[in-house]
Amino acid sequence: MNIGVLGGTFDPIHTGHLLVAEEARIKLGFGEVLFVPAGQPWLKLDRNITPAVHRVEMVRRAIADNPHFKLCTLEIERPGPSYTVDTLTILRKQLGGEARLFFILGRDTLTELPLWKEPKKLVQLCRLVVAPRPILSEAEGSGSKDLKHLEAAIPGLMDKVVQLEMPVIGISSAEIRRRIAQGLSIRYLVPAEVEKYIAEQKIYLTSAR
Repeated sequence: MNIGVLGGTFDPIHTGHLLVAEEARIKLGFGEVLFVPAGQPWLKLDRNITPAVHRVEMVRRAIADNPHFKLCTLEIERPGPSYTVDTLTILRKQLGGEARLFFILGRDTLTELPLWKEPKKLVQLCRLVVAPRPILSEAEGSGSKDLKHLEAAIPGLMDKVVQLEMPVIGISSAEIRRRIAQGLSIRYLVPAEVEKYIAEQKIYLTSAR
């Protein structure tokens, strides 16, 4: 069975995450998509992250009405920094040899892959489903150049990349946090149940981290 894996801080989870997961599920024939909230993201050790209990609950509420979406709390339960290669290794052992893992990430995240822990091992564990992201600069405009550069750093990478054809979604968790801190509406940017939970728990009111 093909299984999608979507990791992230999910601080908060938003509509963009759900759209990418559903589009990947349909186009690549995933039996399910695992949402994996990060415990202590090693790339964000300098950032104040919302406690895991809230981020997990927001994911739980966001995916509750989709039977193909599953919550995976591996990284939350594991102490220390969260590394994708460790998570995928554990999932491969848990799910068995018949499971084929597809790790879903944005193109902006793909360019950082050489900085990740054991990137060569990571691409042996899964295929990479790359979702389009807004282009922030001219330097980010050429996907083919990016892939050639990454292939030089991680041999065999290009054979493992699947480009997900879908509209670019310009929603970010950072922008949602800023809007809440400024008293602006986040309606339609996050699922209604997530918006309700954020309001009930008074999350993001005092900081636009």
